[in-house]
Amino acid sequence: MRVRAEHFFWLAGFLCLGVAGAAIVESRVYQFLESSAFDRARDSRTGAEAPRVSGEQTGPASRPARGVLGRIEIPRLGIRAMVREGMDDETLKVAVGHIPGTARPGERGNIGLAGHRDTFFRALRGVRKGDLMRLTTLDGSETYRVASASVVDPDRVDLLANAKGMNALTLVTCFPFDWIGAAPKRFVVAALPAGDVQRGRSQGERNSSAIGGR
Repeated sequence: MRVRAEHFFWLAGFLCLGVAGAAIVESRVYQFLESSAFDRARDSRTGAEAPRVSGEQTGPASRPARGVLGRIEIPRLGIRAMVREGMDDETLKVAVGHIPGTARPGERGNIGLAGHRDTFFRALRGVRKGDLMRLTTLDGSETYRVASASVVDPDRVDLLANAKGMNALTLVTCFPFDWIGAAPKRFVVAALPAGDVQRGRSQGERNSSAIGGR
């Protein structure tokens, strides 16, 4: 009986590893394909000649999938991920999700993006004030600089609100980063267009908060 129980738990463990491994592979394949299609679509808009390889598809099949809005990059942290519309499980499994109700990438306003703390936004635990972010769409790119980060309750939706004339980028993930199961808090990183942050610094108007999770 004991031997059977051990075999059962070993089998269950291998199955769990298999499921986790399949999810990682699916995510990486999705990111690779959509990033490649996104770059080709951007090149075609600017008239640049993208390098082609034998057998590469062109035309509609090479365009980003429906729902793909752009790409978020934080070079110092090694974060580079495609952004897709929505926050459902299927979206967050393969991409960073755009939070419905916030400004869309490329629009003015407060753009809200969400990602899992154990996948795309894992490295956010090391974010620092002043880190640069780049949000790229098919129409162009915008560079942001981290102004603050904070740990808040899940109901702090006011942090995603659009203030009149405000242009910002807000990243949200669960907290603590090492929590097992549904995490009780949210880690929120607020960034402003790099030019706005520089102007605020020169005028002494920045009100920064501590950035944790180093």
